[in-house]
Amino acid sequence: MDLQGFGHLLLAGTWITLQLALTSLLFGILLGLLGAAAKLSTLAPLRWVASLYTTLIRGIPELLLVLIIYFGLTELLLRVFDVYVEISAFAAGVTALSIAFGAYATEVFRSALQEMPKGQKEAAQALGLTPWQSFYHIQLPQLWRIALPGLGNLFLVLLKDTALVSVIGLDDLMRQAYVAAGFTKLPFTFYLVAAGIYLLLTIISMQVLRWMEIRANRPWQRHAES
Repeated sequence: MDLQGFGHLLLAGTWITLQLALTSLLFGILLGLLGAAAKLSTLAPLRWVASLYTTLIRGIPELLLVLIIYFGLTELLLRVFDVYVEISAFAAGVTALSIAFGAYATEVFRSALQEMPKGQKEAAQALGLTPWQSFYHIQLPQLWRIALPGLGNLFLVLLKDTALVSVIGLDDLMRQAYVAAGFTKLPFTFYLVAAGIYLLLTIISMQVLRWMEIRANRPWQRHAES
């Protein structure tokens, strides 16, 4: 397939897409953990804030969230603090996608935490473990195993949602395909190539997620067999 010399730009855009997806995944998981902890907290204000966060973000389209952060945050800082801060397209994209991912991940982590037997936490306290030690050594390994399938599905959605950031000028895969299609007047060719790359990234991600699920479940399978 003749790419008219735009092949290297598509590869560069693919690399930016991967960076965007993986960075958003990292921050999104952290937000999800914090959100789940807040939703299960004994403090009512934390539960209210977490519920407001998940309800609000899940009710707003990701594209609109990207536009609000990229264009609105600069204006907000200027009006409130009288400081002009230019936000890069990559930073705005990571912020928007992380916030969106975190809202959905909050529910995944909350459900996973509720599936754990409460007696394990009480046993950890009886052994003299601190709350952090109990979470790190007992709850976190189980949380990861239970939540991994849900998080994997969210990541596949996140990977495709990175294309939304092209509307604010980030030179990701979708943006590069758009530029190449406009320059060569071959939209079908370049959009088809972009679709193939997204599909390839999805297939690779699914294989990696499958390997991670097998690895995460292996100790529990051994325990069940013994």
